[in-house]
Amino acid sequence: MRYICFPRSTLDRRHQTYVNTVAASTTNTKATGAGAISRVTAIARNAFREAVRDRVLYNLVLFVLLLTTAAIFLGELSGGQEKKIIVDLGLSAMLLFGVFISIFVGVGLVYKEIERRTIYAIFSKPVGRGEFLLGKYLGLCLTLLFNVMVMGAGVSLALIYVSRGWDPLVLSIWPAVLMIYIELMLITSVALLFSSFSSPALSALLTFFVFIIGHFSADLKGLAGSMGSTAARWLFATLYYLLPNLTNYSYITPAAHGQTPGASTVLLAMLYAAIYIGVILAAATLVFGRRNFK
Repeated sequence: MRYICFPRSTLDRRHQTYVNTVAASTTNTKATGAGAISRVTAIARNAFREAVRDRVLYNLVLFVLLLTTAAIFLGELSGGQEKKIIVDLGLSAMLLFGVFISIFVGVGLVYKEIERRTIYAIFSKPVGRGEFLLGKYLGLCLTLLFNVMVMGAGVSLALIYVSRGWDPLVLSIWPAVLMIYIELMLITSVALLFSSFSSPALSALLTFFVFIIGHFSADLKGLAGSMGSTAARWLFATLYYLLPNLTNYSYITPAAHGQTPGASTVLLAMLYAAIYIGVILAAATLVFGRRNFK
């Protein structure tokens, strides 16, 4: 294995601490997997801290909470539909801005390390590229979990406010929040895949296209069957099976009416996401492993 040494003087103190933490996790570790877990944990922890320090996250969360507050006042003008409007607007804003976080933070996870040149110092240690990507992915997923919990709590408090007390709808929205979070994990894995070989701008654009097309997955299947051209049928059929089916996670409207997905539906959605994310991360590791940083 070939390591690349990079002068410490080019690293600021915070990132040198991060590199030292990863390096410390490689000390006295045997081939039991404990060292790999330690390295992945150190990278994930740093990715979480980096994302939390980003003011864009706070601005997006604040904006969602402001939208939820605006939904309260809009609901008062809707003739008794305030709770439905709060859930619709609140969960939709949670999904939309969660996707923005997934895309714009996810596509920069690898690029920032290359730009700061900390990636040379990291890979001068016995750190695998798959461990690096997995750590970055888990760190962003933890960041998304924190943000989704905050935004979900804001929607719940808005419902309690308009109900002047406890409302059963407060609990019924959380399965929909879980489905939103799973969808965001899917989008994050796609963003990480594109960022492993492309520029941040192109990666963001491609990931956003995947998000849009994923919500029209059923239409792709219909188009594949209605096309007269064999090539077109193959194209749409390939897109249907290749891109994630994000309609499996759309429970915002049912949640506004107090409906929740069944346990089997949630488990199947989680299994589908786990398999898809595993394949995407494996592909990202394969591509990233062949990348030359010279």
